[in-house]
Amino acid sequence: MTQPIALPTPCLLLDADLMQANIERMDRRLASFGVRTRPHVKTAKSLPVIERMVQREQAGRQTDVRLTVSTVREAAEVIGAGYRDVLYAVGIVPQKLAELTSLAGADAGVRISVILDSVEMAQALLEFLAQGTAAGSSAVQLDAFIELDVDAHRAGVNPGAAELLAIGQLLNGASRLRGVMTHAGYAYECRSKIELLAMAERERSGAVLAAERLAAVGVNCPEVSIGSTPTVSVAESFAGITEVRTGVYVFNDLVIAGLGVCAESQIALSVLASVIGHQPGRNTLVIDAGWMALSNDRSTATHATDMGLGKIMGTDLCVRAANQEHGLVQTLDGTPLDFARFPIGSKVRVLPIHACATAAAFAGYQVFGECLGHVLTPSMGGKNAIYWPRFSGWAGTQGGDLRY
Repeated sequence: MTQPIALPTPCLLLDADLMQANIERMDRRLASFGVRTRPHVKTAKSLPVIERMVQREQAGRQTDVRLTVSTVREAAEVIGAGYRDVLYAVGIVPQKLAELTSLAGADAGVRISVILDSVEMAQALLEFLAQGTAAGSSAVQLDAFIELDVDAHRAGVNPGAAELLAIGQLLNGASRLRGVMTHAGYAYECRSKIELLAMAERERSGAVLAAERLAAVGVNCPEVSIGSTPTVSVAESFAGITEVRTGVYVFNDLVIAGLGVCAESQIALSVLASVIGHQPGRNTLVIDAGWMALSNDRSTATHATDMGLGKIMGTDLCVRAANQEHGLVQTLDGTPLDFARFPIGSKVRVLPIHACATAAAFAGYQVFGECLGHVLTPSMGGKNAIYWPRFSGWAGTQGGDLRY
């Protein structure tokens, strides 16, 4: 009989049962509104996870699946795995166009969409495409979404701006406009269900307004794309929306829980750490997961409960501060810590503040769950331990970074 394998610390744990439940919950919600999905892979960065995220859309055919990526490396991985419709959802610059289109090779079935928010970049895109056609290298389908700013959060064109029409007409004239898209990043600043609902409607209505303004001047706008896990999880209407992009929902984290969008019990990701020290005089436990393993994200600092750099699962403890490889654990309310409960060498699981940032520290997931036939023992060993690799970095290939 295979013996449980003791897991090293720190390592990244993924509860496949919770992950699958999160995926199915989002799928049911969006199916009830009749809107299709374009899942964002920036949180998961792992093909086994992505396969499960697209099951509703896929129905056994990768060519029917749409994905969202935020790095060229992510695009390379999913295109290499057979996915054929990829949105690179970070503002494009001219020098990345060749890098993106080269990922498809000679496969004319690949469609890559980029996002832009200026006439200047729209012109640069069309110039690049014209050069490619002249050189006979136009196998890949390359088009663009116009990025919208619905919340003065980051980037994009205001849905009511004249520039929107100028960009749309320019791209439409060359049959390169895929649609409009927006991300309501300000949703993460909301502090009540009412605020989230208002933000969700602001996201939806802003995107629809932009599409309607384009249509009014004869510009074809096939896709109206929105996406943020908080807004999509609460929105009461998707009228006029053709696709939704969400990513962190697959795991959830303490920020999402703090917004009231999920329960802590629905967070599928955690960092396994060992207790390496007691400091009774400071009412502090020391664990071997510092900011290199947990990230330094403090996004719950403005929530009703500040979870520091992560919460110890099943306790009232949080990682209050950290050094590179040391996490300093204290009670949330300052009450005395029960050191006897956490002897030296014992293991704890730390729920992440921001799943994307925490996962970025690790090369892969230690995965367990009844749905996979892999369980986690009380001693934190794995039954036939299963490992799912992650891909990280920005370049199109793992060794693609420049070296001087």
